[in-house]
Amino acid sequence: MSTQSYDDQSSGWLGFAAIVMFAVGFFRIISAITYFANSYKLNNLTNGLFSGHNWAWGLWDLLIAALAILAASSILAGGGFGRVLGYIFGVLVIVQGFTIIGIAPWYAAFSIIIGILVVYGLASSPREARR
Repeated sequence: MSTQSYDDQSSGWLGFAAIVMFAVGFFRIISAITYFANSYKLNNLTNGLFSGHNWAWGLWDLLIAALAILAASSILAGGGFGRVLGYIFGVLVIVQGFTIIGIAPWYAAFSIIIGILVVYGLASSPREARR
């Protein structure tokens, strides 16, 4: 019979933060595909950052997706890059939630809670992953 040793200090919060970052990445890939396909379901973005150029919005979403997936991989590997990006994404999700709370209150509340849990998970976990 073999015995396995488990680290009692580790928690699932880092895994939770990584899963949220992976989810952000994959949903942004799907969003980029809709921009590249010039879907009729898109909102009017002419007053936005990239005007009506859907290809630019698609590239922006692909950039965010790549950073989120790299951050999630880094979090799982115990790197500092993923933690920094995780904090940034968590805070931005919280701020975005407060900006849209009048438009979509349930979505905003859910986003704020997810952002708080990601920041808490990164802050409460040990800085160095034990192997």
